[in-house]
Amino acid sequence: MAVESSKKKTKSGPNGLAAEQATQALLRISEAITSDLYLEDILKLIVTITAETTGTKICSLMLVDDQKQELVVKATQSISEEYNKKPNIKLGHGVAGKVAVEGKPTQVFDVRKESQYQNTEIAKKEKLCSLLCLPLIFRGKTIGVLNLYTSTPRKFNDDEITILKSVAHQAAIVIENFKLVVETKVIREELETRKSVERAKGLLMQQRGISEKEAYACIRKYSMDNRKGMKEVADAIITASDFGQNLAP
Repeated sequence: MAVESSKKKTKSGPNGLAAEQATQALLRISEAITSDLYLEDILKLIVTITAETTGTKICSLMLVDDQKQELVVKATQSISEEYNKKPNIKLGHGVAGKVAVEGKPTQVFDVRKESQYQNTEIAKKEKLCSLLCLPLIFRGKTIGVLNLYTSTPRKFNDDEITILKSVAHQAAIVIENFKLVVETKVIREELETRKSVERAKGLLMQQRGISEKEAYACIRKYSMDNRKGMKEVADAIITASDFGQNLAP
């Protein structure tokens, strides 16, 4: 049965997360977050460092797909084809799905015997045993989960869970910051496209004596027929005008 982390603090055991190891892991993750790496590479580095530091067999990071209401694996250091191709998990279903909804870390001592766990056959084949699942929370919203699997029975203590919560928190920050950068870039590109198209429409209207609607239709048709972006077509019209050439399309 899935249980939340124990309330009683215990010292790290033979397989536990030592303070020095934890500090080094968090430092390496912090360096990755502030680097010029792509998001995929940062997430892969986070799960790899976490797996190495904790001595876990598989560490995976799953993100919420808001449209499908599912958890999707986005990064793992696992080379297991079976695990990497496992089905998405519906929010509220299975261990990870419930963690994503409830926003609380959960431990399972043996996933092969846990009725709530949805991929028992994969766990048996890959010899997975214990699971610690932590939510990735950003500004009160769960955006994904961090899963750690061991090949032998293990109970993570409160100190370890606290450290791993920090890892999950850092992962959540880098994911949301990346989304913000992408959204800002998209908005900026949309504004630039709009400005170029507006100027190109005006030039076509002036040279050809056509309406705004007709000018826009010309640009759009040329864009579709030649598989070019609207901004690229508009910029070509503006450039032609600057050089005193006849405007296409």
